[in-house]
Amino acid sequence: TLPPQRLAYLLEDSRAQRVLTSAALKDCLRERADRALCLEDLELEAAKEADTTLSGDAEGRNLAYVIYTSGSTGRPKGTLLEHRGLCNTAHWQGEAARLGPGSRQLLFFTVGFDAAVADVFMALLSGATLCIAPKEKLTPGAPLEETLRELRISTVALTPSVLAQLEPARLPELRTVFSCGEACSPELARRWVDRVRFINAYGPTETTVCATLNTAVLPERPTLGRALTHTRVYVLDAALERVANGLPGELCIAGVGLARGYLNRADLTAERFVPDPFASRPGERLYRTGDRVRRLPDGGLEFLGRIDEQVKLRGFRVEPGEVEAVLRGLPGVRDVAVVARTDGPTGPRLVAYVVAPPGVVRELRGQLEPRLPEYLIPSAFVSLDALPLTHHGKLDRKALPAPDAQRSLAGAYVAPRTDTERTLVAVWREVLGVEQVGVHDGFFELGGHSLMATRTVSRIRAAFGVDLPLTALLTQAPSVEALARVVDAAVARAASDAGAGLRAPPSLKPRQDAGPAPLSPAQERLWLADQRTPGSPIYNVPAAVRMRGELHVPALERGLTELVRRHEALRTVFREVDGRPVQVVLPARPVALPVVDLRERPLADAEAEARRVAREEAIHAFDLARGPLLRAVLVRVSDTQAVLCLTQHHIISDGWSGGVFLRELAALYGAFRDERPSPLPEPTVQYADYAVWHRAWLESGVLERNLAYWTRQLDALPTLQLRTDVPRPTGERSHGDGRRYVLPGELARQLETLAHREGATLFMALLAVFNVLLQRHTGQDDLVVGTDIASRDHAALEGLLGFFTNQLVLRTSLSGQPTFQEVLGRVRQVALDAYAHQDTPFGQLVQALRAQRSGTGQPLFQAKLVLENAPMPALALPGLTLEVMEGEANGLARWDLLLIFTPEAHGLSVAAEFNTDVLDAARMDLLWEHFLLLARAAVDAPGQRVEALPLLTRAEARRLAAWNAGAPVPASAPDVATCFEQRVAEAPERVALVWAGGELGYG
Repeated sequence: TLPPQRLAYLLEDSRAQRVLTSAALKDCLRERADRALCLEDLELEAAKEADTTLSGDAEGRNLAYVIYTSGSTGRPKGTLLEHRGLCNTAHWQGEAARLGPGSRQLLFFTVGFDAAVADVFMALLSGATLCIAPKEKLTPGAPLEETLRELRISTVALTPSVLAQLEPARLPELRTVFSCGEACSPELARRWVDRVRFINAYGPTETTVCATLNTAVLPERPTLGRALTHTRVYVLDAALERVANGLPGELCIAGVGLARGYLNRADLTAERFVPDPFASRPGERLYRTGDRVRRLPDGGLEFLGRIDEQVKLRGFRVEPGEVEAVLRGLPGVRDVAVVARTDGPTGPRLVAYVVAPPGVVRELRGQLEPRLPEYLIPSAFVSLDALPLTHHGKLDRKALPAPDAQRSLAGAYVAPRTDTERTLVAVWREVLGVEQVGVHDGFFELGGHSLMATRTVSRIRAAFGVDLPLTALLTQAPSVEALARVVDAAVARAASDAGAGLRAPPSLKPRQDAGPAPLSPAQERLWLADQRTPGSPIYNVPAAVRMRGELHVPALERGLTELVRRHEALRTVFREVDGRPVQVVLPARPVALPVVDLRERPLADAEAEARRVAREEAIHAFDLARGPLLRAVLVRVSDTQAVLCLTQHHIISDGWSGGVFLRELAALYGAFRDERPSPLPEPTVQYADYAVWHRAWLESGVLERNLAYWTRQLDALPTLQLRTDVPRPTGERSHGDGRRYVLPGELARQLETLAHREGATLFMALLAVFNVLLQRHTGQDDLVVGTDIASRDHAALEGLLGFFTNQLVLRTSLSGQPTFQEVLGRVRQVALDAYAHQDTPFGQLVQALRAQRSGTGQPLFQAKLVLENAPMPALALPGLTLEVMEGEANGLARWDLLLIFTPEAHGLSVAAEFNTDVLDAARMDLLWEHFLLLARAAVDAPGQRVEALPLLTRAEARRLAAWNAGAPVPASAPDVATCFEQRVAEAPERVALVWAGGELGYG
């Protein structure tokens, strides 16, 4: 039974005139008992009036039922469904299941769950027998198996969580199984698809239970299938524009099964049920499901997860379902659930709940490492006898236990024995958020990852006063014991005169003078660029964030005000004093958030105007001397939707800063919305303190030592010639365009696996492919590519806003006909050497080399590749769901070619920026197709020489074949297959093939 308060709400909201119940439950209705119709009484009435014929005049568009589902506000919402949608669902599901007289279907779901509606009417409208069993006989596992056998069930609809607890071999009379309510895994499909007619059904309540069916499930990819007849499905972006096949988008559904909307919830109805821009008849609507899918080449739909369940961990967008799918494919794993938990001391982390023997669970991390990128490997594994389920048979995520803080699956604990080990244990405990660390424990086994390693190394530098490289933790010494030996050796070397270069930089402290401060070298580089092209928006950093839910505008405005007060970088301007640029920190003032209110407009018009505002904000130039260099505009699209346009100049921000900004804004918004004070501690230093400190450190001899390396490495740099058929433009130009692509997840995993085998990283593998691509298109063996590095090695810089990013120049030789494996090795060494000398500011490197600028105004390199991995919190504000709107190209380019890879749930999204004086869109598309071809060939045959890797696309191969085909084939000529079929039909007994072991006839 439902809780009394919820039941009272449903009766009040629905204004139900009668309640069908049993005598035993009648008392639960309390003061509404007078509305009750008891089943026992109705049975007596029905017996008296058995011959009475009831009249009915319902039509297809009449309301059939209202069903309640959970609402994000905690208030259930009633969905209004019509007869025509119910008949359509029942008919087509019955057809798919081949239901008819003699079929026996089990009613498994409770009547409060919409799948029960399909169970009842699919059976009864097909002439089948509907079988009802007591609740205790429907318990997943052995009781349910016994019920299915006892009632001789031929058709059943169950959730994957329930199906995982049944054994197909023990159910010989079962003919058809619907998997519904949750995503179907490949492992589940493999278990059932050869035993029964296995159908993957999908559909939200708002589309009358079912919208798509897959009646031919392939175990390796159990997709959602295709739409039911009289149903239309679209894959759209946030502006209701179609997305290209293969790219993720929101699944939107229209057609006869669409609900009228939500009862007494006009605002929510208007948000989720919107005009269908693709309908042939006016007035048609579609439903925005909130599910992320992509359309496959065969037209089927692949489910990628909920938009609001996507989580962001350490800058990576993570789909827990992807991890679940890999875990389910491992030996011994019977069932699994992967969730992102935020209740640990280190922030969001992935936790895998596994139904498998403890011995299997202990080996899972090692089995995942060659199959998944490091950021997708769960931090903790919890062994369970079975996954907890709700009374609807779905996974009960709230009942999943928190991972044991102790070392349930670790080896024997060995305490630290030396002062160095004790210090390292304290650092690991702080960074990893674990209670107990032994000297034999592995950093990654305790939940560490590469970004935690960076934080760990910065704390070790501060504690021991040595400049320990990151590779010491990542590759040389992954345990406390091994790391202590490396640290002790580094301390001993640093104490000698010969080890001066190993000493850590001095501690970072607030500057004494609060007046104008010098620019950091990174800032000075952008300031000089602005002086050369004043008023250019090329260094604007725009972000448009869509907010869904009940937005508290004053709390948002206060949050922005507090952010600007806390971080001096956000209220800094750049002026000249005595011919030198300085940064001046302005007094903190309240932020007045401009609001563009479009709520009176039709939703489609408001969306279009919001995009226009975001576009204009993105390209509106800043005045560095006047400021402010942070702009915010709020666009109210509807009562429950808004778009926040944030634009900053790159001179005060970088990618890492974006994560800090969002994390602090979320904390401040939540506090101010609830009328609480700011929960954030005051920053210990500001960006100007860093600028002063960094310049002093460079002048201590670090810069001179590093420049000696770079001048040797970058002597006589070549210019990249991406186009040889057009002259390179002269002067500083920035005409550009942009394209977006996807590097599929499977290919990304294969590249990372190959990289790990060679002691490299995913970035190095991408750079190796990029170098091969450039070589094949230019014929040049000496290749120079730029990239970014975060440059936040000091612990005090982790929570600071500002521009810290430095550019590295990676020069690789592809001479000597190397294999791809050898190219990857060369790239690895070049990158590691560059990391070791990364403290050389790019601007000062340019001055030292007296480098000439290319046609885009950029010196040293003309192509750049970046893998975005800055830590980024989950994109959310309390009470709101957030989504970053995809930006549009601003018509500018800083390099001839820039590729930015960002990890997503479906693989790596790729933003390409290119100089239109050198490349056009068609040639850019061709470059990307060639990148994919080379990447696939590299993982398939890393030992092959790169000059032999295939580069022809199918279209190019067809075009070459046409050019070499000679005279055209007559239009009347049949194809080869048709000719062969004619021969078979004429004389199938003839021998077609003869070989040493026998012969083969045409027939």
